[in-house]
This record gives sequence, C-alpha cells and structure tokens, in this order.
Amino acid sequence: MFKLETLVDVVALVAASKRERAVLWQDASANWRPMSSRELMARVYAVANAFTAWGIVKGDRIALLAENRWEWPVVDFATLVLGAVDVPIYPTLTAGQTASLLIDSGARIAVVSTEAQYRKVASIRSQTQLERVVVMDPIAGLEAMPSVIAFSSLLRDADAAASAVDFELWLRGFAVKPQDLATLIYTSGTTGEPKGVMLTHGNIASNLNYSTRTFAWDGHSSCISFLPLSHITARHLDYALFCYGATVAYCGHFDRLPLALTTVQPTVFVAVPRVYEKIRETVQHRAGSKPMVKKLFTWALATGRRHREQILLGQTPSGLRWRLADRLVFKKVKQAFGGKVVDYIAGGAPLGMNTAAWFADVGIRIFEGYGLTETSPVLALNNARDHRIGSVGKPIQSVECRFAADGELLVRGPFVFAGYWHKPEATAASIEAEGWFHTGDIARLDEQGFLYITDRKKELIKTSGGKMIAPQPIESQLNANLLVANAVVVGDRHKFLAVLISPNFPALENLARQQGIAFASRADLVKNPAVVAEYHAAVHKVNQSLANFETIKRFHLVADEWSIDSGELTPTMKLKRRVIMQHYATEIAAFYHGEPNSQQ
Repeated sequence: MFKLETLVDVVALVAASKRERAVLWQDASANWRPMSSRELMARVYAVANAFTAWGIVKGDRIALLAENRWEWPVVDFATLVLGAVDVPIYPTLTAGQTASLLIDSGARIAVVSTEAQYRKVASIRSQTQLERVVVMDPIAGLEAMPSVIAFSSLLRDADAAASAVDFELWLRGFAVKPQDLATLIYTSGTTGEPKGVMLTHGNIASNLNYSTRTFAWDGHSSCISFLPLSHITARHLDYALFCYGATVAYCGHFDRLPLALTTVQPTVFVAVPRVYEKIRETVQHRAGSKPMVKKLFTWALATGRRHREQILLGQTPSGLRWRLADRLVFKKVKQAFGGKVVDYIAGGAPLGMNTAAWFADVGIRIFEGYGLTETSPVLALNNARDHRIGSVGKPIQSVECRFAADGELLVRGPFVFAGYWHKPEATAASIEAEGWFHTGDIARLDEQGFLYITDRKKELIKTSGGKMIAPQPIESQLNANLLVANAVVVGDRHKFLAVLISPNFPALENLARQQGIAFASRADLVKNPAVVAEYHAAVHKVNQSLANFETIKRFHLVADEWSIDSGELTPTMKLKRRVIMQHYATEIAAFYHGEPNSQQ
C-alpha cells in the first residue's frame, strides 16, 4: 500500500513500476498502442527540461487545454515535478471563457491539443500573459507562428533519455513540499462565476492515500480515462491507477467510448450518473424494439429484481431462473462495458435509487461515491466491504464530519483545499477558522455510518407556504423514465412545483413512429396530445410516491436537447439551473400566471 506526501511520489511510483503497458493510446487510425512506464517517464523528463529552459519555476502556472490523451499526464507530471502549477481548462469552453481563466490564473504557458484549440487561444492571446503556446497535434505553418511550439519538438531527446536517465534519481532532485500548490481548478459554475480552487500537493496526496484503499487494484487492472481530466475526479482516478501499477487507456471522445470498451475490456469503470443512464436508455430502447425481445427482457428484469439483495451483497445468485436470465440478457448488458469490469463506480452527481436498482437487477452493483473539487475530491465511497444502495458510502479515513443546524454537511481534514484563488472573502465564507469546510450539501449519516446526500443547500426550494423541498430526488425519479433526458423542478416562492422536461428524443421519436404519430419537427412532436399524455402519465407516476406538497402540478416539454455545447450542462454533465431558468423564463412564468404575489 502506498503512502504519498506529494504528487511527485505518484510520478516516482510510475518510474519504479517498470510497466510495459502503463498507458494505452490511440494513433491516427484509432488503433490502440501501448506505452511503457519508462517511455512515459522519458517524455515527462523531456517536457520538464523544456519548461525549465523557458524559465518556469515553482509557483508558475501552466494551462492545459486538451481532451484525454497520453500527452495530458506527460504535461501534468512535468509541471508537478518542477513545483509549477497546472491549470486545466475544459476544451469545450468558448474563447471568451478560456480568456477569463487564462487572465485570472496568470498562466505563462498554454499547452493545447488541436488546431481548433490553438485557434481559440490565438484569438484571445493578446489579452493574456501567455509567453508560449505548445500544440500537441501537427499544424501546417507552425514554424512561422511567433512563440508557438510543436509538442513533438520537445520530445526529440526522449528516446535517448529512456535508456540513459535514472528517472527515480532525477525525481529526488526536486524540492516539492506538501504545502506547495499543485493545481488551480476552476469550478464549473453551475450557479455563478467560476472560482479557482487551489489544491496543494498534500491535499491530493492525502486523499489518494485513503480513497481507493478498499479496492483490489493491481498491475492486472485497467481503466478507460474518458471523463474530462480538467475535473479533479478523473485526475484523481488516474493518479490512483498509476499508483497501483494499473493500465490507463486514454479515450478523448465520448462517441468512441463504446468501441473502446469492447476493445480495451477494462476491469474498472468510473462514470458520472448520466453515462450509466445513457447505457440504460440504450438497453431499454433496444429491448423494446421487438415484442419477443421486450417480453424476454421484462421477464429477465423481474427475475433479477427478486435477487437484488444478493447482488447488492456481492453474491452471485445460483437459481436456474437467474442463471438463464444472466445468460440470455444480463451478460449482454455487461458486454456493453467490455465484459470484464469488476468495479463499477459512479460519482459527480447523485446516481438515483431507480438507476442503482435497475443495474442491480441486471447483476451490476454500482459503488456510488461523493466529493467536491474543494476536497481533492473523495469524501465517501461505497465499496465491496461497505455498500448500501442509495448512500454514497461511509466517509473515507481522514474525513471528519459534522452537520450545521440546517443539515449542511461540514468536513475537515488534510484534503480540504487551500482556498479560492484571489478570493479571500469567498474562502473565508467556505472554510471556518477551525478548518471546517461548508460543502453546500444537505446530508445525513445513518446508524451504520453511511452518508446520504439529500440535496444542494442552494437548490432547496421554499414554497410560498414555507415548505422546504429538495428537487433532486424528484428529478431523479423523472429521469429514470426512458422518455426523459433531463428534468428541472421549479417553484421557489410559489404555491406549487412545476417541471421543465427535456425529452430523450431518440426514444420519443421511436415511440412516435410505433404509434403512427406524424411530426415535422421536435417542436411539433412535444405539442402532440398523445405525446403530452405520455409525459402526463410519467409525472403522475412520480407524484404517487411524493407528499402532497411535493407533487408536480404542471409540466412543460421543451423542444431542445440540453447539452454541454448548447450551454445547459456543465462539462461534467451537471445541470446549469440558472441558465435553464433564464432560458425558459417565459415558460416558467406561464406555470404561475394569475397566481397571487408569492411570499418573499
């Protein structure tokens, strides 16, 4: 078991691992290629030397705008060993958003992946303090561009270094301390302006020491890195896998994930809940395509449901019916993940009981976890030893918890971030003098010590009658319906709740064809009385499980598919409630037309 003090210790474990398949990457033809730990370290060595030659010293910021690819950890490791600070920026951000982060961080260098990312940075470079831009992909005419460097030119001596340099000895020459700043991560900004979260080497290292300790990962383990590395969860996972000597396969585009899963056949699968929901929707859609297939799938699910508790306990049912259902149906679902996954993990947002239960019914136990960027990030995580559906697991070792009077979870430990970059007031508002960090989440601990997150404090809805309602559990129930892609419950300071629903259009369009519903556009489709009736039934079904004051009285089907590109979702697939409510202000106002003035 490893014991880390800084992230340089992670790099040292990579150097010592002597792995032939430390990394898998895809070439221009999308063929998977292995990279040994020594080859990886040679590239880290070459890039670190280039940074040093350019005058980069401890504390300098280096921005990284790239999809998940092998160059990402090379730049990250090279930055960390020098004591410099990397600033990961989501490649999906606009030029203006990127400029704001580059300016605020004061980055001296930007390393970008593609020509498109370069053009974006070039368009706003004059506003920033950037001295150099490094481009991973080849670009025609690069030599003529001022202070723009090809990534490949930094690696000219990498092969020679692979055989000549003692990387473990080289790493001992850097005086990086646990208190040194490692990374500056800008939060997604679901409710406001992004803030730069300052995480030190000690913050992340201390969290890595305990976050995955209960998992039996080793040199035979593998995982596909597809969640954006600009987010701390994906970075943390990759660091942990490197520490265990596992293989990390980089998949930079989500649409390539299904093929990557079948090719790489990972043993560890980590995703945000929306990915699990997408897979569930795909399975249900295919199962409903033919009457006989649908009948078989319905029978298999009912069989699995009777054995749910055994699955949740980590047991394999032995009954003939279950074995038949597993052979005919469940194994095909597992094949969607590559067929060899041992540990399924979900984080980044609430998984939802419906989704967790559905996967348990098909023989897949998902370990849900919880954390924040400010906590490096893991606070709690289910595992094979301690697992309870609906919870986010027990707090990991080193996490202290207590609750404010309103139910907000407060945590304390060495993983708590150093503060918000250039925002002392925001830092003071989040971290008490005694070190307690306000998570902003309403939570509870049960008698066995399992943690349950019930809602975001800022997202609680207070009706005009004074009732406090958590919207996420209601939205989760709606999202479990195959016809719903995303739902947003509204009603703050109003008499009742209403909901905006973005349909799962592939499933809805398939249903329309089956029922002979003609439509010229999605706008036509969501207004069709038969379609509205389907969603009315879905809302009614959810209402049956709610208290009267929680029930949804009205709903509106939007003709839009919410996405990262259109601005309603963050890069980590979380809903931007403020954006959605501004975008659909007219529709929300119509819910409450004629209502007397609400209490303020």
